[in-house]
Amino acid sequence: MARFRDSGWFKFVSNKYVLVLLFFIVWMLFLDNYSWFNSRELNRQIDELEDNKQYYKDEIRKDNQSIKLLKNPDQVEKYAREKYFMKRDSEDIYIIEYQGEPKDTVHSIVPN
Repeated sequence: MARFRDSGWFKFVSNKYVLVLLFFIVWMLFLDNYSWFNSRELNRQIDELEDNKQYYKDEIRKDNQSIKLLKNPDQVEKYAREKYFMKRDSEDIYIIEYQGEPKDTVHSIVPN
């Protein structure tokens, strides 16, 4: 037992300053409300929210461009024909569905 207490690392670890430092490190890493683990989780959430923010800014920019295009009556007609398969009274619309494609991707041919 005396040999254990005479070792260099035991003297270092049993120093009161080292003990206080170890206690402080353990407290800050695990026990505190603002621990390192909580901070890491919060930083991950912040990064995720910033990515979402950038995505929604891009979507808003695309929507604003679409709105500018739809102010033109010709573009409104084109959008209605492509998206909602609307037609004029004197024409027919043929909807072609390809095998292996999802149902929401339907190609339409509008002859003029």
